[in-house]
Amino acid sequence: MTLELPIYLDYQATTPLDQRVLDAMMPYLTRDFGNPHSTEHSFGWKADAAVEIARKQVADLVGAQKSEIIFTSGATESNNMAIKGVAFAHHPSKNHIVTIKSEHECVLACMRSLEKSGFKVTYLDIDQNGLIDLEQLSAAITDRTSLVSVMAVNNEIGIIQDLKAIGEICLKKSVVFHTDAAQGAGKIPLDVDRMNIDVMSISGHKMYGPKGIGALYVRKDTAIIPLFDGGGQEQGLRSGTLSPALCAGLGKACEIALLEMEKDDIHIAALSTRFLDKINIGLNHVKLNGGIEDRYRGNLNLTFEDVKSDLLVADLKDIAVSTGSACSSASAKSSYVLKELGLSEKDISSSIRIGFGRMTTKEEIDEAVNHIIKVVQNLI
Repeated sequence: MTLELPIYLDYQATTPLDQRVLDAMMPYLTRDFGNPHSTEHSFGWKADAAVEIARKQVADLVGAQKSEIIFTSGATESNNMAIKGVAFAHHPSKNHIVTIKSEHECVLACMRSLEKSGFKVTYLDIDQNGLIDLEQLSAAITDRTSLVSVMAVNNEIGIIQDLKAIGEICLKKSVVFHTDAAQGAGKIPLDVDRMNIDVMSISGHKMYGPKGIGALYVRKDTAIIPLFDGGGQEQGLRSGTLSPALCAGLGKACEIALLEMEKDDIHIAALSTRFLDKINIGLNHVKLNGGIEDRYRGNLNLTFEDVKSDLLVADLKDIAVSTGSACSSASAKSSYVLKELGLSEKDISSSIRIGFGRMTTKEEIDEAVNHIIKVVQNLI
């Protein structure tokens, strides 16, 4: 069988759109084009109904109530809404936030922005496996702390934090717990009540949905203020006209994920094992970054000793992998996440991220591994 090239192995940057998601979106891009906020006629009613069905589908994925889901443009907006909205809602009586050094760049940017406004932020370390110390987290929370923000799955190394344990600490300390679940929603089981999560950020295009749509879960009675003013849509928290097509796409992606998460996980775990076994047979001195246990298996960050990652990625050509986060690709700085793991600058510059997903095949894995082995051997 001849494989179609290029082979896509950059699922953390974005995922392919599931055909079933596209099918769910199409009616609202064509005949059912109404504004969901137009309440005077059937065009608006149909659009509004689609949005509300999607809202329920998103809520079901994470164990929330439909009324607790706010649609946004994506995880960056959701993270800004969550962090700044909660922080300013509790200010000035509480002016302290706790997060971790390996958070997504948009979360860290929010923290730096709040620091300029007088807030104090504690940045927790991660260990060599990528996990935070729960005792350090508990000790960092004071009576001035309003918010703890810890991501569910790291976008660069795939490490899964213990959200349930973090949630229990936040509940006991009476602080709001926010998690950036852009890389986790639809891939790992998430339950906002079981995990005591108060606010959660979700992205459509990380779970086989469309780009330009995301969601923010906000637990009922959580104090949060809007970032901008407008027509008062989305319970006044996120004004602006919603796209029924994008909402329907996100909703369908969540519905599929809820039904097929276990099947996807088995498929992706098998691909991950296959890739690691073959790459370690073909090459010496390949190191997996981050722990092997607490990991989303569809994300492998590997160091190829004595090989420059930018040259490796360039020479791979028809194999789509990356040297780090696509969301901060405008920066030429080396990965701060790998630095926090304790990697040297030399090893950081020799590391690439490889991502698998629902559409990846065993044949693609075999072809990619063979190609990577040849390129690495030529570069050594």
